[in-house]
Amino acid sequence: MSDIASSVYVRRDLLAERPAPVKTTGFVGLVRTRLLNSPTNILITIVSALLLWFTIVPSVKFLFVDAVWTGTDRTACLTENGACWPYIQAKLPQLIYGFYPEAERWRVDLTFFLAAVLLVPMLIPRLPAKGLNASLFFFAFPVVSFFLLLGGGITGFGLSWTAGLLQLFDDSIIGAGQVLLNLSKTSAIAPLLWVLGNLIVLVGTAIYWLIFPLTWLRDQLEGTGQSVWTDFAITTAAVSLISFVMGGGVRTGWRPLASTIVTFIAIAIVIKLMGLDHGGLPVVQTRLWGGLLVTLVVSVAGIVTSLPIGIALALGRRSTIPLIRIFSIAFIEFWRGVPLITVLFFATYMLPLFLPGNFTVDGLVRALIGIALFTGAYQAENVRGGLAAIPRGQGEAAAALGLSWWKTTSLIVLPQALRHVIPNLVNSFISLFKDTSLVSIVALFDLLGSLRASFADPKWSAPSTLFTGFAFAGIIYFLFCFGMSRYSLFVENRLNAHRRN
Repeated sequence: MSDIASSVYVRRDLLAERPAPVKTTGFVGLVRTRLLNSPTNILITIVSALLLWFTIVPSVKFLFVDAVWTGTDRTACLTENGACWPYIQAKLPQLIYGFYPEAERWRVDLTFFLAAVLLVPMLIPRLPAKGLNASLFFFAFPVVSFFLLLGGGITGFGLSWTAGLLQLFDDSIIGAGQVLLNLSKTSAIAPLLWVLGNLIVLVGTAIYWLIFPLTWLRDQLEGTGQSVWTDFAITTAAVSLISFVMGGGVRTGWRPLASTIVTFIAIAIVIKLMGLDHGGLPVVQTRLWGGLLVTLVVSVAGIVTSLPIGIALALGRRSTIPLIRIFSIAFIEFWRGVPLITVLFFATYMLPLFLPGNFTVDGLVRALIGIALFTGAYQAENVRGGLAAIPRGQGEAAAALGLSWWKTTSLIVLPQALRHVIPNLVNSFISLFKDTSLVSIVALFDLLGSLRASFADPKWSAPSTLFTGFAFAGIIYFLFCFGMSRYSLFVENRLNAHRRN
């Protein structure tokens, strides 16, 4: 025991202190590990710092330090070299509303308010009633905003609208047949054109007699003083009966019937509150719209309508039915092969030449249709990329469980595909929001168009006015685009939370 005790070593001096560990977190850690950790990164950091210094500092100085904040005309902005914010303050109504009548601008404000009230709860994941909220935003809000912004009323409802569309289709067919018959009088292939023209006219005549009960009933309703409500009642009864039968009849059709009746009651309340059955609000032509209003209308309508079009085209391109697949491929390649400016010119100036003489489409609506089809073709390829990323075993497993193609696509394949391509979809949305400035070439004054129009006012003609206006527009575009980008990142992280280690 004594030997063991004598061999035990007891340290009498303390160990020297170890150096503190290198900090790798926080701002200091970021600088040490990311910015100054190698000669190349040190050089890039210095160049970037110089670039920021020579761009951000002058911009901040122009926009805030040397800026003019008060004034009534251009003379206040001639004494300084900074931004002329009184000009923005004076022209702000024009930049938001365009030439919308001042007495009716409350309708635009109400539309913006309703959009915010319906959109913000839908973007917050924790809030309930997402289905009802989405239905109100995507179906009810467009109709209400249309009558709020444009004004006017309705002279009929579902029966009259259906009869009118069918009659327009029939008139187009008969008109095409008449054109062929006229060409047969001078063409070298007159017999073929004569036979084809008579055949088309015969088809149009058959369609005319098929839809005659609808058109006759519509004409009878137009002669009454309460044509809107009579048409509304007939449409409600027909749609309710169809939903009841398709929902399963007496056994399971009561819930669809109740939903349909509640929906039509809500529509009747909106019609009565807005006075649509008695002319509605004063009509404001779309040529008077402008500014941020047009930018938001075009961008939101394009975003909302292009995604369903893209999904349908992507599924059609992967279809096993040759006709659907060929049509989808031709549609996508055609719209992706022409520039957006050409689409806008065609929709604005050439499309009316192909419509029947008694049928017109508003210029803004034509631009919206062109933008929706153009963007839908690009969205189709984005969605197709997501569909290609889904393993084939997903669909095979669903088929083994007895799920139909529709349920497999809507419940299994498509949700995963859209989750994969969220960055691509949002990138297209951001690009569309910025491309709305192109509508100014077809006489639609968006935010940039209204800004350029405001430059013509000699009262605010100053050297800094031009730069201030474009800086203000750039800030607005950046806020919207940056907001969409950050929210898409939030959604992407939330949907991919299960993949984190």
